[in-house]
Amino acid sequence: MRQISLLFASLVLLAGCGDAPAPNQAAESSPAKPAVPAIPPEIQSAANGFLGSETTVLAYGDLAKTGTQQVLAANVVPKTPKDNIPGTIVSRAMIAELQDGKWMEIFRCDEHLKNGKGFMAMTPLEPVTGWRLQFEQDPVLGLTVYMTPVKGMDDKHQLPIGIRWNPKVKRYQTLDRSYEQFLGESPALANARSRLH
Repeated sequence: MRQISLLFASLVLLAGCGDAPAPNQAAESSPAKPAVPAIPPEIQSAANGFLGSETTVLAYGDLAKTGTQQVLAANVVPKTPKDNIPGTIVSRAMIAELQDGKWMEIFRCDEHLKNGKGFMAMTPLEPVTGWRLQFEQDPVLGLTVYMTPVKGMDDKHQLPIGIRWNPKVKRYQTLDRSYEQFLGESPALANARSRLH
């Protein structure tokens, strides 16, 4: 009986001495995940110039499909609310465009939505302190940004406000609720609710 126990123990030891890699070795030999491409320093510097050093670049490149370099950046809120609605919570966001070698802000979202012509249609009348930002890039239409107020509004079921480059007027404008027609802007906040463009 003792010989059988010794034989069994030695078989167990021999089975443990195989060529299989240890768990740590297996993890090291598996292919590494590709690194997220770094934001070019000139893009990050441009974004920081508009929103400060806590700026996150969300997208950059020919965002409007006009052949011009643009950057979408935001001040991302570090702690996201616990609901499961997709998007990034931001306090401010902007789009800047490289014009004649200089970065120019062409869209801003802070307490309101604005472009170079004024307050964009559908911007809330009362100040908004936080926005849920989502965006998509279409190979033909370019960047569409969806902004939803998350703070400072009584209605918790706000629909996103769509924003896209309008090639006819050469600026970002808000879209109607079908996300097909562009809406104008107003120099005064009280008149910014909606003007079909």
